[in-house]
Amino acid sequence: MKLATLRTESRDGQLIVVDRNLTKAATVPNVPTLQFAIDHWTAVSPALQQTFDALQDGTHPDAFDYAIEKCAAPFPRAYQFLDGSVYLHHMKKARAARGVDMPPRYETEPLMYQGMSHAFLASNEPLRVPDDALNVDFEGEIAVVTDDVPMGTTRENASQHIKLFVLLNDFTLRVKTKLELPKQFGFLQAKPWNALSPVAITPDELGENWDGKMPNINVTSSINGKWFGSPNAATDYWFNYPTLIEHAAVSRDLAAGTLIGAGTVSNASDESGYGSISEATTDQKLSGEPLTPFLKYGDVVRVEVLDEAGNSIFGAIETEIAS
Repeated sequence: MKLATLRTESRDGQLIVVDRNLTKAATVPNVPTLQFAIDHWTAVSPALQQTFDALQDGTHPDAFDYAIEKCAAPFPRAYQFLDGSVYLHHMKKARAARGVDMPPRYETEPLMYQGMSHAFLASNEPLRVPDDALNVDFEGEIAVVTDDVPMGTTRENASQHIKLFVLLNDFTLRVKTKLELPKQFGFLQAKPWNALSPVAITPDELGENWDGKMPNINVTSSINGKWFGSPNAATDYWFNYPTLIEHAAVSRDLAAGTLIGAGTVSNASDESGYGSISEATTDQKLSGEPLTPFLKYGDVVRVEVLDEAGNSIFGAIETEIAS
């Protein structure tokens, strides 16, 4: 299934089911929001699936045209967003750019922080930043959405709690990271809004490309229409989603609707390009090449996942940097 949220007067919008080609949509009686759906997943998922099937075969009586400009983020706000960093290739380059060593136990314990979740940008909304001299960077990620996860859940039982996937652009102000992280108290000012894909999808939409651990999909990005990278999410990872869920649930329950990212998708191969600008500049400094500039006002970054036939799985996140 593919699920989205229409903008309404309510902050949480109206849940809609969207067909696989992102052309037709329909509401579902008595399922007002995506958060409501994830809270009552066992009870409402049959009705969501029935609606999706009817959209697919063209028999839904109340189908309407899906319009991305009328939609908010699938989760306009969430109870919790936790972001990990499982691609050590990216972590090493990001830390090299700041001139710091790798953290203790980085090979045995996932790195994770609790990020802003009270608001997510829609896929076509601009990102407002106070100053484009703060080295605005993007990070293409895949995030999972869980149902209620009990404290103490182990990685062996964690996959059953993954109900949805979303594509996420995790923006970062690199100047601020150099000021905040030495305080050893986490991100705050360095992390503005994140943007979510137009739709969230259920794991079955990935078919054989989902093995219960990491999705075998490429996260393709471009800046101002120029290709920047297309790393594969199932390549070069150190930890997987079940491990991240286990790590997050060691000392607390995770509420339904928790988003968990695995960090910037990054591969060691030069052919895959880069998942963030900071990765590129780290290599360019070593080789003496001209540095890729960070994002400036008016720049547009696009992040998307395409299937084998070239169809957009989540729809594209296309974000202009604005003042």
